[in-house]
Amino acid sequence: MSLVNFTAREITCKIVYYGPGRSGKTTNLQYVYGRVPENRRGRMVSLATQTDRTLFFDFLPLELGTISGFTTKFQLYTVPGQSYYNATRKLVLQGADGVVFVGDSQARRFDDNLESLQNLQDNLLSQGVDVRQLPVVFQYNKQDLPADLVLSQEEMDDALNFRAVPSYPADALHGAGVFETLRGISELVLKRLAVGTPVG
Repeated sequence: MSLVNFTAREITCKIVYYGPGRSGKTTNLQYVYGRVPENRRGRMVSLATQTDRTLFFDFLPLELGTISGFTTKFQLYTVPGQSYYNATRKLVLQGADGVVFVGDSQARRFDDNLESLQNLQDNLLSQGVDVRQLPVVFQYNKQDLPADLVLSQEEMDDALNFRAVPSYPADALHGAGVFETLRGISELVLKRLAVGTPVG
């Protein structure tokens, strides 16, 4: 749930990047962090385990506007991809205002994507959150790899995107599709906030 700071006139929204291990969640955050001006972003925090890490940072979006005179601030999180960190995934997912599902476009990772998407739905359900009510977008990463190794955006949509939510092809390593994805989820989150209870 969004945090409202009436003194600072600021609304903080939490966006979680979810997906299988090594799909590009961390790469997305690192790319965004490296390109958001220093005075518009907080510190990046990394909680590292032996085989994976959870990253977090917050930033003030550059041109996404205000709601009822409140500045919007976003906190971006990644979850660990490995399934044995499911307890950590659940914790990170708590209170999310929106989710970016980062799918690995490589054909050989097809089952990993399905498993991770099912895990996302299970974890949301266990917290009493209906995935159909939560702003979600898909990012299909690694689209820069040779065509014979990856599934197209259309094939990924057919396999994963049952609700026909916005989806974005990406090459997070080089930045293609990274800010488009972030803008897409940010706009959905803000739209949901704007139609919700009026702020102060």
